[in-house]
Amino acid sequence: MNRTTRLLSGIVAVGFLALPAIAKPNFTGSWKLVADKSDFGPMPIPEKYEQVVNHADPDVKVKVTQVSQQGEATGELNYNTEGKEIANQFRGAAMKSVAKWDGDAMLVDSKLDFQGNEVTLSDKWELSGDGKTLVINRKINSPQGELEMKLVLSKD
Repeated sequence: MNRTTRLLSGIVAVGFLALPAIAKPNFTGSWKLVADKSDFGPMPIPEKYEQVVNHADPDVKVKVTQVSQQGEATGELNYNTEGKEIANQFRGAAMKSVAKWDGDAMLVDSKLDFQGNEVTLSDKWELSGDGKTLVINRKINSPQGELEMKLVLSKD
């Protein structure tokens, strides 16, 4: 193998190794709940659940609208995928969130004090290959116990 061939082979190999680090999913879009594919555990499925996501890595901004028997609730959440702790508000409670990449999944761990009780949320965001389905697997820990949910959202 001559010097030029070895050099080109090395460049191609480095390029392939770098691809997974570059090709992170982008969650930008308007997302609506697919109720029949989602699982809210013992919680009632909301009448409406939508997320509008603006993702310019490392920053992720999420506007959430949920309609249930209790009425309409809206909120804005901010994340930073480089592991920076971000302060948010969730239903009137102060919440701190830390997001990071785990392969192609975005992990978001949040802690909040809800009416004097510590609650933790652990979310795993995964985007389908065609970019049209977002799945958020959520674990909620509170003094009342642990709850697991699966939100399946489709892109408008």
